Amino acid sequence: MAKKTSSDIYGVLGFPAKHSLSPVMHNAAFKELKINAKYRIFEVPPQELEGFLKDLSKNNIAGINVTIPYKERVIPYLQKTSVEADLIGAVNTIKVSQDGLEGFNTDGEGFLRHISEVFDFDPRDKKIAILGAGGASKAVCVYLAKNGPKRISVYDVNHEKVRGLIAHLVHCCKGPEFIEAGSIEELLIQEADLLVNATPIGMKESDPSLVDEKFLHQGLFVYDLIYHHPQTALLNSAKKKGCLTSNGLGMLLYQGMLSFRIWTGKNAPKEVMEEALLLTLKKSHQV
Repeated sequence: MAKKTSSDIYGVLGFPAKHSLSPVMHNAAFKELKINAKYRIFEVPPQELEGFLKDLSKNNIAGINVTIPYKERVIPYLQKTSVEADLIGAVNTIKVSQDGLEGFNTDGEGFLRHISEVFDFDPRDKKIAILGAGGASKAVCVYLAKNGPKRISVYDVNHEKVRGLIAHLVHCCKGPEFIEAGSIEELLIQEADLLVNATPIGMKESDPSLVDEKFLHQGLFVYDLIYHHPQTALLNSAKKKGCLTSNGLGMLLYQGMLSFRIWTGKNAPKEVMEEALLLTLKKSHQV
C-alpha cells in the first residue's frame, strides 16, 4: 500500500464560525503529536448543509466540531449517535468512519470535567441556577442533573424553551428538583451554589450583566460559558462580591480534548492546547 501523503482534514461547522478558537488548539495538538492533519473553519449556510455533510468523506474530512446553529440540525444526516448525544439531543462532534457519520456530544462532559478537575466543584446536593435554555444549556443541565444536585432552576426569555428543557430533564434525569423560573428573581440565585450563564449576553464587551449584584454572594460559583472576553460584566460583578468565577475557556478546552480523542484515538496534549488558546486571546487584545 502506498504511503499516505495527504493530510486528514478536520474543522468546525457553523454559521457564523469565523470567530472560533478551535482551529488554534487543534492545530497546535496535531503539530505537537506530529499528526498529519489540519483543522479548518467551515462556515456553511443552511441551504448547503446537507450537501456539505454528504461530501465529508469525499472531501477527505475525517471529523468536525459542530456549533451554532447546527447542533440539532445535523442529527438526521448521521448514521449513529452516542448515548451522550441522544441524552442531550444535540451533537457537537462528528467522526467520519467506514460506517458513515457518527455523532457525539462532548460539551456537557467538558464542562463537568473543568469544574471538577480545576475547581474541585461537586454538583452533588448543590442548588444550581442556569441562565439560558439553548443547546449549550441543555448539555450543561443534563450532565449536572446526572450528578445528583438538589435543585436546578432555569430561566430564559423564551419561556417555551425553558418548558421544553425542564420536560426533557424530568424525563431523563430522576432525582433533582427542577424549577421553571419565570424571571431571574425566581432562579433563587441568592440560595444557589452554582450560577451558569449559558446565554449570548456578554459576547459584546458592552453587554450588561443579566444578574443584579444583590443576588450574588460569597460561596457562589459563577461560571460564564462565554470565553472571548476573560471578564464579562457578570464575572466582574461576581468577583466584587467575593464569588469564585470562571469564563468558558476551560469548557472549550476540555470539550476539544474529548473531541480530539474521538477522532484520533490519542490523548490530547492539554498544556499545548491551552497555551495556544491563551496566546491567541492575548494577541487579539482580549486578555
